[in-house]
Amino acid sequence: MVGGPRKHVVQFSSGAGSAVAAKRVAERYGTDNLILLFADVNGEDYDNYRFLDEAHQWIGGELVILDNDGRTIWDAFREAKFLGNSRIDPCSRMLKREPIRRWMDENCNPHRTVSYLGFDWTEMDRHERALPHWAPFRMQSPLMWEPMLDKAEALAVLKFAGIRPPQLTRDGFPHANCGGGCIKAGIGQFAKLLEYRRSTFLEWEANEQAMREFLGKDVAILRDRRGGTSKPLTLTDLRIRLEGGDTLTDEERLDMGACNCMTPPEGTEDEVPVWFTAERQS
Repeated sequence: MVGGPRKHVVQFSSGAGSAVAAKRVAERYGTDNLILLFADVNGEDYDNYRFLDEAHQWIGGELVILDNDGRTIWDAFREAKFLGNSRIDPCSRMLKREPIRRWMDENCNPHRTVSYLGFDWTEMDRHERALPHWAPFRMQSPLMWEPMLDKAEALAVLKFAGIRPPQLTRDGFPHANCGGGCIKAGIGQFAKLLEYRRSTFLEWEANEQAMREFLGKDVAILRDRRGGTSKPLTLTDLRIRLEGGDTLTDEERLDMGACNCMTPPEGTEDEVPVWFTAERQS
């Protein structure tokens, strides 16, 4: 059916950018057909869920939570028989992109639906890469609407509204997902995680080691590029290095990665899901 009201679906990450993006959609189009779509990896920081609820009350619309049957990123890695890294992200594909795409295909008419991402004007490359991945659904990034906002300005909007950002954001983490870690995060972010949230770092370290044993391979989330070569850098090795007094290079210290779950990593593409039929593409 082509007729009927247009749906506005915000792919909500429980972060500041997507929250302010959703608010802009609500202000422009109202909340009667607004959906905040959150795919849970079941490992976010506790305060992300507080922010999710408060932001929903502020924005309005309907909050839809896809719980992935309680699966975590580590479950996804075991299912895929692959430890995710900055180049290949089974967790984002299996717990974010695929369930969101499935929900949209089952509940939305692509001719009457616009979906929204939390990219700001500094992330135009990511926005452009996302467009073909989500076709035939139309995608927009409301932080790029005039007046354009960056992440700092989005945080200012939240402050003015009296909405506290997630605790990780308030603690200075550049990415507020997955408890402060992320397979796409860099050495700099994991060093910060070790310093400020040691228990979370140790959980990541133990899970990474368990995956290495499960796979029987010398694999790691991070790469050691010192000396002009590239080799796996386990979280155990990084912790031992840092606790032994080693100092990160400037490049390592600034390596915070780019935790983007909604677009396949550059140079890769998810397979078209089996439920995305030719009829839907027409």
